[in-house]
Amino acid sequence: MPGYELFGAEERKEVNDVLETGILMRYGFDGPRKGIWKAKELEQAINKYFGAKYTQLLSSGTAALSTAMAALGIGSGDEVIIPTFTFVASFEAVVGVGAIPVLVDIDESLTLDPKAVAKAITSKTKAIMPVHMCGSMAQLDELKALCDQHNLYLIEDACQAIGGMYKGKYLGTIGHVGTFSFDFVKIMTCGEGGAVMTNDATVAERCDQYGDHGHDHYGKDRGADLHPYLGYNYRISELHAAVGLAQIRKMDQFLELQKRNHQIIYNCLKDIEGISFRIIPDPAGDTGSFLSFFLPTEAAARNTANALAEAGIAGNPYWYDNNWHYIRKWEHLKNASFMNRIHEDQKQQIMHYTNQAFAASDAIISRCISSAINLGWTEEQATERGMKMAAIIKQHVNS
Repeated sequence: MPGYELFGAEERKEVNDVLETGILMRYGFDGPRKGIWKAKELEQAINKYFGAKYTQLLSSGTAALSTAMAALGIGSGDEVIIPTFTFVASFEAVVGVGAIPVLVDIDESLTLDPKAVAKAITSKTKAIMPVHMCGSMAQLDELKALCDQHNLYLIEDACQAIGGMYKGKYLGTIGHVGTFSFDFVKIMTCGEGGAVMTNDATVAERCDQYGDHGHDHYGKDRGADLHPYLGYNYRISELHAAVGLAQIRKMDQFLELQKRNHQIIYNCLKDIEGISFRIIPDPAGDTGSFLSFFLPTEAAARNTANALAEAGIAGNPYWYDNNWHYIRKWEHLKNASFMNRIHEDQKQQIMHYTNQAFAASDAIISRCISSAINLGWTEEQATERGMKMAAIIKQHVNS
């Protein structure tokens, strides 16, 4: 799955370009950097590869989500609809801009259930945030129609689906804004980093300012920049951007290997009686980074996941017991356990999740296992893994 599996001479070359100048910051120092602008170059490469008009690189996917919402004017009292199955950064970013995360059920696409989203829309809703989990996509036609109907923003969290597509367009370029994460275990890595993509020039300008203390970046003298808005330090470094620049040139290779190995594992499991597979709205656009499947019961899924781990077959997370990705274990959110004090209204609206049930999501996630696909496997290794998995699943499918 992650690009770091194929880290090599290309990344070292780009990083060394930066080290030779000694200019690690993405802004300023025009003379000493000797024409080396890795962040700018990577932004241009992202625009070209994914088909966005504007890209703003940032320090993480979380920073990208926060910046995107700030640039759209989302804040105090606003509601942002997100799925119960995501990474904690999704709700952290919503809370961080003063808004309310409204969690709703998923369906067997492992992403937002459009019917649940429709029921959750209120007069305070400002955005719907589908999270393209485990390398595949949300039901974007239905979600986009809801946004159009209710005049809402569509914010794509494509942090786990870099290179995925939906009906010919790259994930992250279909909504008003889209975000990527380039952390160490993403399909494409910078080590740490993130990006906001948009086709809106005003939103792009605001992202550029918000991620760098509000600097307008209109002049050559950084000290003379004006500050139209208050911003934060969410800058990416030149070193991280340099790694990403080498990685994006390998994206086609990453996706080809992932899809090949994904297909091999799928072929080994597809005929097992009693299991079913995740719904993928556009199968051709799946990145192949995970193969997600369902067992008949919670007990069968848990037993299978444990048996796979005991057999030394790593990389098969059972999300229902996972602390990072499913609402069941998000006690810190449910209890509003913030280090800083937040407004009491925001706190109370978050804490109602303490007693809210998500039976539909539980019924799906409790039966789900997602098997991570490695780039480094040979075809023989992938086949051997798939056959071992199949044997174990058959033993436990009715347990």
